[in-house]
Amino acid sequence: MYDTLKPELLTASAQEKRYMEQDPTYVVTWDIFRNNQFPYMEVRRPFILGTRNHQWKATIANRFAELLHTKTGKLRRIYTQNIDGLQRQCQDIPDETIVNVHGTISKAGCEHCGHDMDFDEFCNQVQTKIKDIYGVDEKAPSESTPIFCEECGKAMVKPKTVLFGRSLPSEFFECCERDLPDLDLLIVAGTSLVVYPANSLVYKVPDTTLRVVVNNEPVGMELGIDYNGKGPGCRDFYAQGQCDAVFLNLIQELGWLEDLKQKRDELPPASIQLLDSANSG
Repeated sequence: MYDTLKPELLTASAQEKRYMEQDPTYVVTWDIFRNNQFPYMEVRRPFILGTRNHQWKATIANRFAELLHTKTGKLRRIYTQNIDGLQRQCQDIPDETIVNVHGTISKAGCEHCGHDMDFDEFCNQVQTKIKDIYGVDEKAPSESTPIFCEECGKAMVKPKTVLFGRSLPSEFFECCERDLPDLDLLIVAGTSLVVYPANSLVYKVPDTTLRVVVNNEPVGMELGIDYNGKGPGCRDFYAQGQCDAVFLNLIQELGWLEDLKQKRDELPPASIQLLDSANSG
């Protein structure tokens, strides 16, 4: 998104456009949104509507978490830095189990008063009030008009993602305080472990907590993850590879493959292909 940002297409002042030209991340900052709702909303428009339409689907890695809950009851929490909301497609995962560290695009609310807005109604207003800078929706309006909060009347309604310059959800810190002290197993999947405070989970868990890293390359060495440890005292385990492939293998080893097959039609094409290859093998 940052690489392809074209500030000249956005509804913004000349100064705001200059800021975005110098630093594309400015489009998702509190500094600009509190004065002008439109740049953020115009950039996010296809992702908001695509999320409502399930244009992107939960993967095998997401479904592993769902199976972990339904088959064992031992899934305490999912801390995700992704804003895509894919975990919420896994309807067997309780909503309170998911902590969106950086917020989620699958819910909407007011940045001014915190009032939640029905997501479908929000998407309807995005569709009819926010212009399409990507040129894919012929029915989109030619100019953007505000989406007002039904509670406070401010034009500050947006997906519940965390803007740069805003605090993380208090839920993250509250759940960490409750979850970590007696955690048995921490699975770290598909992350570079460079973004604080989400990466702090790996060193805030007790010394007795087993840590499993699922990733293409080793990460988190500076945080204390040991990829050279061996023997009975070793607490860190490395499962190298793509997340979907690693979790599919684990699902097979646990005897849950038939359960996953029941979700086949709800998976994205790449996950379906991987699952089918496992079946044929």
